[in-house]
Amino acid sequence: MQEFITTYRSQIIFLVVVVISYVVLMWLTRFSTNWVRTRLERKYNLNNSKTIKLLKRMLGTLWTVLALMSFSYVFLNDQLQVLVKENFYLMLYIGIVTVLTIGIGAFVQLFFNQRIDERRYTNEDATNLIFLKYVALTAISILGLILVVLAFPKLQGLAKTALGGAGILAVVIGIASQEALGNIVSGMFIIAFKPFKIGDIIKVTEEQMGTVHNITLRHTVIKNFQNKMIVIPNSIINKEKVTNYTLEDQKICQWLTFGISYDSDIDLAKKIIKEECEKHPFLIDNRSYTDKQNGVEKVQVRVVNLGDSSVDIKAWAWASTFGEAFNMKSDLLESIKKRFDKEGVEIPYPHRTLVYKEAKPRIKNESGQEHIKNQEMVLN
Repeated sequence: MQEFITTYRSQIIFLVVVVISYVVLMWLTRFSTNWVRTRLERKYNLNNSKTIKLLKRMLGTLWTVLALMSFSYVFLNDQLQVLVKENFYLMLYIGIVTVLTIGIGAFVQLFFNQRIDERRYTNEDATNLIFLKYVALTAISILGLILVVLAFPKLQGLAKTALGGAGILAVVIGIASQEALGNIVSGMFIIAFKPFKIGDIIKVTEEQMGTVHNITLRHTVIKNFQNKMIVIPNSIINKEKVTNYTLEDQKICQWLTFGISYDSDIDLAKKIIKEECEKHPFLIDNRSYTDKQNGVEKVQVRVVNLGDSSVDIKAWAWASTFGEAFNMKSDLLESIKKRFDKEGVEIPYPHRTLVYKEAKPRIKNESGQEHIKNQEMVLN
């Protein structure tokens, strides 16, 4: 036994050091991750347990793989030992880069989330910070990927070969990523010029309308009034005419149009519309001092069109916000329709003139010659 220990003394010492190092590293990993999690929960009232558990597992796996490689190093010949040594440093490098990338990304995300919550708490616009968060996280991920790729000599050679054909590669990449780059540039324009921000109510099309929920590098997310998320690429939304209902002055003029029959009393209809509008609690007085002096009415009601079947009357009613304007319009459509029914103001159905042609029978005249008789019926 003593002879065995004397012969393999250096190998035994090496294995003991590996075991001690492995135990110490596993303990440090567990202690540090628990300390970070506790500090986050106490100081920031946050729970990043998923990210911390991921880092803990990755570090544990890394230390285990390196320990196994170190153990195998003792029992291999010189040629294989050189190979294991190279792979050992490669594995250590990739593991450290990966852990640092995830850790730095989590820290950056925590930093931006704190600043975003502070701005939201003070009712400030956080759109710029949210967009910068995505930019920073993307940059960190790309940098980590590049550092990992540089660790493989074969991939470095492939990169040099690709750079040799950079002209063709640039054309191919430019065509393939034109839409993606367009979305990124359009997103930067949205952040820079701020046609809208997170929390604004916007309308891109009749189907694409709601509250801006998020703005990323690639797309803008809108939550519509049915609580569904609409994802619109930035390049598309940047080309459309966007209506923003949430501006510094959020007052909205709500239009109400009614068609009455030609036999109905126009003055009575205008009186009913005006009275119902003025009774609604969401109606506001948007008249200037000059308008009041000149006798401009609080709710203007006018005949705007003489249609085929109806006389069209429009009312202009102001509300403080888009939401109140929508509710006011719904209420007034119902109350005015009930007043019309009660006081005899008719909302007509469309009128159409139909011409009905029967079959054309052949008949003989007095001279015995045949001719076709036309029969028509006009229905109103």
